[in-house]
Amino acid sequence: METTAKQQTGEKLMRVLVFTLVISVMSATMFNIVLPQIGAEFRLTLAQVSWVSSVYMLIYAIGSVTYGKLADKYKLKNLLTFGLIFFAVGSLIGLAAQTYWMVLLGRILQAAGASVVPATAMIIPIRYFPPEARGRAMGIAAAGLALGGALGPTTSALIVSVVHWRWLFLLPVLALLTLPFYRKYLDDEPGKAGKIDWLGGGLLAITVALVLLTVTNEAWLLAGCALLTLGLFIARIRSSAEPFVQPRLFRNKSYSYGLAIAFVVNGVGYSLAFLSPQLLSLVNGLAPGLVGFSMVPAAIASALLGRTGGKLADDKGNPFLYFTASALLIACFILLSTFAGISPIAIAIFLILGNVGQTFMVVALSNTISRTLPKDQTGVGMGLLSLLNFISGALAAGLYSKMVDHGSAFQWNPANISLNHDAFVFSNIYTVLAILHLATLAFYFFQFGKVVRKSRVVEG
Repeated sequence: METTAKQQTGEKLMRVLVFTLVISVMSATMFNIVLPQIGAEFRLTLAQVSWVSSVYMLIYAIGSVTYGKLADKYKLKNLLTFGLIFFAVGSLIGLAAQTYWMVLLGRILQAAGASVVPATAMIIPIRYFPPEARGRAMGIAAAGLALGGALGPTTSALIVSVVHWRWLFLLPVLALLTLPFYRKYLDDEPGKAGKIDWLGGGLLAITVALVLLTVTNEAWLLAGCALLTLGLFIARIRSSAEPFVQPRLFRNKSYSYGLAIAFVVNGVGYSLAFLSPQLLSLVNGLAPGLVGFSMVPAAIASALLGRTGGKLADDKGNPFLYFTASALLIACFILLSTFAGISPIAIAIFLILGNVGQTFMVVALSNTISRTLPKDQTGVGMGLLSLLNFISGALAAGLYSKMVDHGSAFQWNPANISLNHDAFVFSNIYTVLAILHLATLAFYFFQFGKVVRKSRVVEG
């Protein structure tokens, strides 16, 4: 009886959580379509203004792990209260910003607060649902993450078509509406107390930030500093009793290979959310509102077909879903490379293939990687996967923006007949992304194709 009542409370919390997840993830992608506008206002290159997106994702990544560890020591409802208030404060600072550093400060505070949400999404299913029902609860949370990513550009388009881009900062204040429900339904039980490796987390954050600065400023000295802090981070997690990242996870070769594939694939996939809006804005000359509306069909298709990916994985296996996702993504990148600078309508159609493919890819990789982990390491292992996915997106944004700033005098895809020189660099990048996806497809097949099929036979 007690278990049933607890699960009913968990159901109520999951409904509130999905709304909060959607708001927090939307905030990560909403600004992508207005980066050229922000850059023009503050006289910045795309690489410099890309920090509006990169810094959010970097802090969101580190913060999600940190809050997860803090929940072992403090009450979750108090952490949520602190995080959501921080989220709102950052939003108000950004709304009032008149200088670029204030915009970045607003984004930093937003991410520092919003990162409590993905940590909560991992904790509530474990605390409120029995093992046999946790998968469904986590699936609901995953749907919230996907929905937030899909709605970000669409909502941004609606807002900037009416008001100034600064008003994008106001939307996250809505997350405060969920606080009374969290305060009411969350119990006061903290998890098991444990130490937090602040030094390890700080070294990881500094390393990634230095890599981003290296890309932005093209400074070898910063690259050397990044290598130094990376070495210190590795030494720290090996010597700490309770490290920020468990090094023993990497002794599992299948898991490590899965992480490597996911890191590359997520960075490649982030081009759909970050690079495509820049193509439509800088090459096709669309206003931010029209850029966002051009991405609506892809968002709708991803939302409608998201469950189909899970069914395909269950019925035909994760390798089949991975190959399907790769085929869609490779086709999307080849088409984008070929038609860059020609037709915004065509680009909107091609993005449907890419976004559905990326949605399928997330499901396929998450399922594949989770199967490489023993039960007692699943939570930590999947948390690290989430951390690396956000870091990968942050690094990818920096790299893409720097490539666009450099431009290109020629194009590598002879099928692209556009005479717009600004389109050349986009065409070249999409060609490289198609090749990268083809390479990861081959690597996945050799590492997981046969292994996963065998495991399915054993399970059957």
